[in-house]
Amino acid sequence: MSGNWILSALLILPIFGSLAILTLRGDGEAANNNARWIALWTTILTFLVSLYGWAKFDTAIPGFQLVESHDWFSHVILYKLGVDGISMPFVLLTTFLMPISILASWLPVQKRVKEYMIAFLVLETLMIGVFVALDLVLFYLFFEGGLIPMFLIIGIWGGKRRVYAAFKFFLYTLAGSLLMLLAIMTMYWTAGTTDIEVLLKTSFAVGAQKWLWLAFFASFAVKMPMWPVHTWLPDAHVEAPTAGSVILAAILLKMGGYGFLRFSLPMFPDASVYFAPLVYTLSIIAIIYTSLVALVQEDMKKLIAYSSVAHMGFVTMGIFSANTQGVQGAVYQMISHGLVSGALFLCVGVVYDRMHTRDISAYGGLVQRMPRYAVAMMVFTLANVGLPGTSGFVGEFLTLIGAFEANTWVALFATTGVILSACYALFLYRRVIFGVIDKPNLMTIADLNWREITTLTPLLVLTIYFGVHPQPIIDASAASIDALLQGFGHATKLAGL
Repeated sequence: MSGNWILSALLILPIFGSLAILTLRGDGEAANNNARWIALWTTILTFLVSLYGWAKFDTAIPGFQLVESHDWFSHVILYKLGVDGISMPFVLLTTFLMPISILASWLPVQKRVKEYMIAFLVLETLMIGVFVALDLVLFYLFFEGGLIPMFLIIGIWGGKRRVYAAFKFFLYTLAGSLLMLLAIMTMYWTAGTTDIEVLLKTSFAVGAQKWLWLAFFASFAVKMPMWPVHTWLPDAHVEAPTAGSVILAAILLKMGGYGFLRFSLPMFPDASVYFAPLVYTLSIIAIIYTSLVALVQEDMKKLIAYSSVAHMGFVTMGIFSANTQGVQGAVYQMISHGLVSGALFLCVGVVYDRMHTRDISAYGGLVQRMPRYAVAMMVFTLANVGLPGTSGFVGEFLTLIGAFEANTWVALFATTGVILSACYALFLYRRVIFGVIDKPNLMTIADLNWREITTLTPLLVLTIYFGVHPQPIIDASAASIDALLQGFGHATKLAGL
């Protein structure tokens, strides 16, 4: 069978699921349960379709595969979809995490359940669209469209300061993306097309590249987020429901890194070399500064949110090292961080559902009452530190090798982030898990139930599996990364850089 329907199916299935939920009548428990089951089976089916797409995908081919192309708006905009070795892992990560997110929301979300499930299904379509779009305008529509359901998820189902956090998230990301829209219009006027495959082969003047690079950078830097435009992230994480934090950290943050790989490096190679020192500087500040900020946090979610900014610093450092180890490490780090950070937010959600507080000081000695929880959180904490044998080690190690090859001073300063990550992560684990239970309300706290075990086990298995056997992710992206770097090297060589 031809695979030219698979990517459209990935976009359409969640929409069908949301329409099915819309047909449910009433607001009682029966309707809510039906909405939950429809959302769960829709996301599971979408994941199975993505696995079928993976089975049809040839990792040895560097170009785009499973391509679909249809005219839209008289050839000005194309409905064009495709995946390569860089985007396919992110599609799989997205479809894999969505059923887990729905399951994690099963009991915690009790109000407006139907609307919540619809928002998540629409968000899934928009997130997948970002990674499969091969038209610049189509990419922008998916990229910006994802703001709306996440804005609603934070603003309606979030914490006490949810409205403030939702608007801050929305305005920060929208402001950066407006500059990207101007750059897209400029690229269309220059090249006469918004087809990404054509634009990847188009040479832009060095002067124009710098302005276009900065416009795209404004959008991707906020989305990652990079220092100093990261301040929306801790607020969004703290106020978002647990599943919202999982998707925000695991998928939405990765869109910035994916954008750098898809657009900044291959389309504006000269500008990427020119601005690499700027990216290195911001990455080092992010790694060191936000790690220090994480050390003084008293809210578990805020601590993990700041650690995400630090880990994304390794990603940007690896990408703009512009060598095989750095870029492969950046891709690996993003996939690993998606699994590990998502799991850590789920772990926070477990105790929050029981105690209704995220203050680190409210816990202690949980290993005595929640041994299964202690084991799961230990694995994810050590992966967050980058312990060998976990997926977190592979990505950080490769990005540091790539940075060392490009600039030894950058690698030296970035390595301090590894030490600091151990400090804040182990600090969190010690205060929450170890010690004596001296708080009466912790005496009866229950260990992981079947639903929580079901959500955490796949993440735990993959965290360890990819730590000892990283080859599947590396092999999947190797050919596409080699092609990207060959084109990048050839372009910069011609420009004499």
